[in-house]
Amino acid sequence: MRSPLMRHLGLTTALGLLLAVFGLAPSAGAAEPAPATLTFSSDSATTTPGGTVNLSMTLTNNAGYDIWFVHQTIDPTWLTTQRPDLKYSFTSCALTTATGATPCSGTGPADLGANYGTTVPPGQSRTVTLTLEVAADSGCNGNIGFYSYFYAEFSDLTSISGGPAYTPETRVLCA
Repeated sequence: MRSPLMRHLGLTTALGLLLAVFGLAPSAGAAEPAPATLTFSSDSATTTPGGTVNLSMTLTNNAGYDIWFVHQTIDPTWLTTQRPDLKYSFTSCALTTATGATPCSGTGPADLGANYGTTVPPGQSRTVTLTLEVAADSGCNGNIGFYSYFYAEFSDLTSISGGPAYTPETRVLCA
């Protein structure tokens, strides 16, 4: 007498083979990249009181459709705000696009949404560079760090939000 378990196993195997032959079986595919990524860089890992560091934030559109709208914030980390002797400010801002660089507003811990332009086409990036100036009478031996949140809307009517994304920290060294 044949076992009912073997009969069910044979039926399941045959059904799986049939689905695979006709391409209806689920396939293992590569993971899709995030629709947009936000990365940070700085032109120097250290500075001294009275010095400057350029902090760049690059938004890359990895999707196959335009980013229509971006809203981004940049704020000091909690440890940075706890340093009463640390004095700094953002003194300039520039937006780099495929067509070149233009000045932007939103310096300081502020919203940077409008600085990315009207759209970011698929595969392209926009970079906002803020110049961080440390005051000449600033305290020494402290890290300056920032974090950012961003929100992006795409032309296919989807949206994403991300954060917190942390910037590279800059070490303030005494001269």
